[in-house]
Amino acid sequence: MTGLVVCLAVLAAASAFGVLHRRRDGRIRVGAKDGDERLTAADLGGPLGERATLVQFSSAFCAPCRATRRVLAEVAALVEGVRHVEIDAEAQLDLVRRLHILRTPTVLVLDADGAVVRRASGQPRKADVIAALGAAV
Repeated sequence: MTGLVVCLAVLAAASAFGVLHRRRDGRIRVGAKDGDERLTAADLGGPLGERATLVQFSSAFCAPCRATRRVLAEVAALVEGVRHVEIDAEAQLDLVRRLHILRTPTVLVLDADGAVVRRASGQPRKADVIAALGAAV
């Protein structure tokens, strides 16, 4: 009987964690440190966007990274003055550590000065990215 109770408790805890993780995945949010960090053209390996920059941290074997790349490229093409930059997290470990990137894909929304104004861990939706750009421009 004790084994059944433990099994049910573990299943309930795992289900609660799964639901919470699913709801938070890809959500664009304002982090506690966002706005304090700035990225420069040297950090990105190219110029910042005129109005905003979408920075994507990816890795080679990340399946959601490909879909995120497509979404961010579409948004950058749709909104004038917005640039999409993809950074290989494995090649830029110092930047990953500095920005506290814990998983891929992670998307940072930068304003014209390079300040981080929004962040998403996981694959964001196109509508959420467009809404997040409102805080950057």
